[in-house]
Amino acid sequence: MNHGLLRRAISAIALAAVILCTTLGLPSAAQALPPGNAITDGRALLRYALPIDNEPVRTLQSSIEDISEALRGRRRLSSVNTNLIRAERILDRADEKLLPSVRSDQQAEAQALIANIKDDIGRLREAIDAKDKSAIWDGRTAILDKVGVLEESMVQDFPFEVPAEYSHLAQLKGRATLEVTTTQGSLTMVADGYNAPVTAGNFVDLVQRGFYDGLPFTRAEDFYVVQVGDPPGPDEGFMDPTTGAYRAIPLEVMVEGDSEPVYGVTLEDAGRFLDQPVLPFSSYGTVAMARPGDEPNGASSQFFFFLFEPELTPAGLNLLDGRYAVFGYVVENKEVLGKLKPGDSIESIRVVDGLDNFIPPQA
Repeated sequence: MNHGLLRRAISAIALAAVILCTTLGLPSAAQALPPGNAITDGRALLRYALPIDNEPVRTLQSSIEDISEALRGRRRLSSVNTNLIRAERILDRADEKLLPSVRSDQQAEAQALIANIKDDIGRLREAIDAKDKSAIWDGRTAILDKVGVLEESMVQDFPFEVPAEYSHLAQLKGRATLEVTTTQGSLTMVADGYNAPVTAGNFVDLVQRGFYDGLPFTRAEDFYVVQVGDPPGPDEGFMDPTTGAYRAIPLEVMVEGDSEPVYGVTLEDAGRFLDQPVLPFSSYGTVAMARPGDEPNGASSQFFFFLFEPELTPAGLNLLDGRYAVFGYVVENKEVLGKLKPGDSIESIRVVDGLDNFIPPQA
């Protein structure tokens, strides 16, 4: 893998990064977002990425998500009541609109969640009347956490089978929450196996082996990425002890509207220039696999945290989307990422939830 150069240009109205081919093999282009208001919160992206088909719960979620617009001053605070009325109408008809999509073994828990969300909305109204923005934000977060749990209870069987040629690789058939402890502090990330089962499975497998413990961050560029996972010695990835060979995994990208990921080819090379990944590079703290620039199926152990601040970029197309496999997002303590420099290291990574979704690689 080649070393590279980062150039940054800052204008009065936007921040754009121009990147030459580096260890990641990234394209040389200003990184930007598609037109419109992209979702930039990792937790929200994970909620929308769940493989469920219930429009009312999505409306419930978006009604609460959109409260952030008022808190940022883009709308009047009083307009939040419209969002809450929309949410309450769905909750009041939960027996018809929500519960039929919930797994049978989760019905009681879902009913309790719905009752709790209604109570939370009442408290949120009190915060709105008091014009207490901090309490409004906290209330919004509490409701969305519960909506996310409700949505997860709607996920039925795993939605697809990994192609036979990759089925021997480790898989994560669901999600896992991981605590990443670094020399600059700890953060929490969620690996999404619903949309990247092979990529997330490979990562969890290496975590369980203790592969990342003690490895240094080899690359840290402000406003762009921090990268880790290069083992000591001449090897640039994980050498499978059972075969003695470099373990490579395929590029894996789930596209909105598809029933299974695209494997082994970038969306650009597949002619799908305008298609949007379910897991996009639109959040600070996006977690993705590094790979040689000319080998879509060359990823192994090196991964990176995306540090670009999407809200500061000009409108356009994010050239990383569809070229690198995103498999999760940092959901807590993102500020740690900005402190990491070459020479800092991962002290440990451990799975704190979701290990039961992990399937080890086949011999």
